[in-house]
Amino acid sequence: MVAAGLTKCVIGSRLLPIHHQTAPLAAGSLSVNKFKSIMSAVAFNSTQAASEVEKLVLLDRHGDKGVITLNRPKALNAINYDMARRLESGLKVWDGDSEIKMVLIKSSSEKAFCAGGDVKFIQQAGPQEGRKFFRQEYTLNNLIGSLSVPYVALIDGIVMGGGCGLSVHGNFRVVTEKALFAMPETAIGLFPDVGASHFLNKLPGSLGTYLGLTGHRLSGRDLFKAGIGTHFVPSDKIKSLEDDIMRLEKPDLLKIDRILQKHQEQWQDEFRKEFSLKPHIGRINSIFGGAKQVEDILAGLEKDNSEWARKHVELLSKMSPTSLKLTFEQLRRGKTMTLPECLKMEYRMSCRVLANTEFYEGVRAMLLDKDNKPRWNPPSLAEVKESDIQAYFEPLASNQEELQL
Repeated sequence: MVAAGLTKCVIGSRLLPIHHQTAPLAAGSLSVNKFKSIMSAVAFNSTQAASEVEKLVLLDRHGDKGVITLNRPKALNAINYDMARRLESGLKVWDGDSEIKMVLIKSSSEKAFCAGGDVKFIQQAGPQEGRKFFRQEYTLNNLIGSLSVPYVALIDGIVMGGGCGLSVHGNFRVVTEKALFAMPETAIGLFPDVGASHFLNKLPGSLGTYLGLTGHRLSGRDLFKAGIGTHFVPSDKIKSLEDDIMRLEKPDLLKIDRILQKHQEQWQDEFRKEFSLKPHIGRINSIFGGAKQVEDILAGLEKDNSEWARKHVELLSKMSPTSLKLTFEQLRRGKTMTLPECLKMEYRMSCRVLANTEFYEGVRAMLLDKDNKPRWNPPSLAEVKESDIQAYFEPLASNQEELQL
């Protein structure tokens, strides 16, 4: 799970990705009601007064440690432009301070780490505000992936979309049984972003392609087994773990990992339990991994004809055909790209998505009118032109600035 732009840090018998030193409706996928309940909670105005934003993102310094607390529980800590800007500003200050030795990010919510971005606001505000948000968000994602100090994310609840961008690019991702991961963007005419072109490609086999296309959710220990989390502890022990980390003197990667390992080793019985996708890994790798286009995946599922395969044919038929093809091409390209390269590519894609209709229609159907009947255009994979997909990846027009990282 290492590619261009990452080095391997050997800790014990594991490999941790360290970026800054060179890291619906099948069973398990998000149900319509679950998706709506999560995404409906994330809508709030994108611009707040400075004092309000300071309450939504708490930045505290404790000796040689910087602590971020996401503090918008009613919105499941959904991130907007001002929150992303405050996070970037705070991280830049800490990263430039030689006395800061590590950063820890956590949530004040009992339900969520971060449920994603404010897609309803973006849908209603239009392309200009959307581009502004994505530029800021992706700049923040890149900063997290290039910090000069260890970055620890405590994930004790929902982590979707933009929440993944606040966690997966760091060195340590501690998950609990309450953690719930998904990248459900193809259901709303979008694509998995915030560096998903990079991190989904680092997952074992073709798991990343499967997760990116289907929006399948993973929970608890499954995040650890999939490689999204680096460590696992029970939710009721997360505070004890945090306290031990905060007591570290001159924390570094090895010291932090020893603490995480110490807490994790108390729960070895959890790791004897089977990965929920283990019975289907062979199918995932052969069908999703062997495909040269999305149509090949559907053909493989139809040929398999198991109950699992039939459910996934039904699932994929509900997604935006354009989003499916766009995501497939995005992940194909991302295999050989660094994180900054992926984010620059995704910014181009986001600008094109904002200029087209699929995203607006997807949010309308799923989150605004809630009729769950998106009118995708084109309505089928066969009608999506390859030239149109390739256009999403072309340089932006001369009057639009590329993402600079």
